[in-house]
Amino acid sequence: MTTLVLASASPARLTVLRKAGVEPFVLVSGVDEDAVQEALGPSAAPSRVVTELARAKATAVLPELPAEVSADAVVIGCDSMLLIDGTLQGKPHTADVARARWRSMMGRSGTLLTGHCVLRVRDGVTVGEASADSATIVHFGTPSGDDLEAYLESGEPMQVAGAFTLDGLGGWFIDRIEGDPSSVIGIGLPLVRRLLGEVGVGISELWSATPAT
Repeated sequence: MTTLVLASASPARLTVLRKAGVEPFVLVSGVDEDAVQEALGPSAAPSRVVTELARAKATAVLPELPAEVSADAVVIGCDSMLLIDGTLQGKPHTADVARARWRSMMGRSGTLLTGHCVLRVRDGVTVGEASADSATIVHFGTPSGDDLEAYLESGEPMQVAGAFTLDGLGGWFIDRIEGDPSSVIGIGLPLVRRLLGEVGVGISELWSATPAT
């Protein structure tokens, strides 16, 4: 049976896959994202940045795959960033940065870009690759000052792209989206389905259980 390897520590991505009937083998890449972006240069298109970061994450875990997994696997790397005012925003890491970002985003919209890279692995060798990015427009609401401070105190926005979530506390402050919800959460199921097809893997080959409700 083909094993899906998720090259990410994101609990949100893991939850999306589990609810879609897949129990992935999780292996965190540890890629230096800043170094990858620096190597691409300041003129790199935003879509290329997120896609190359996804490829770097997927590629980085290949040497760590157990032999029984690398015999027949697909490795998926993902990276999400918010594009607003022509600038890509990743994880804010601190409350001050997250607060400043939210004050600039309130009542406005941005584009959440998620890069995806799928590697087909057989007997430890990469025999196929497909990559692409998805773009979803996010319309932000205007939380009250107290609600914003409470959100910051929760710690949630500090470790997520764009300082918000759709599937957590941040969902209260998202007025609407235009595009794929799963992509905003971190892994776009429609796009992954297409990329898997490009490397010769059908979705039903990866189902391990009845999707959760």
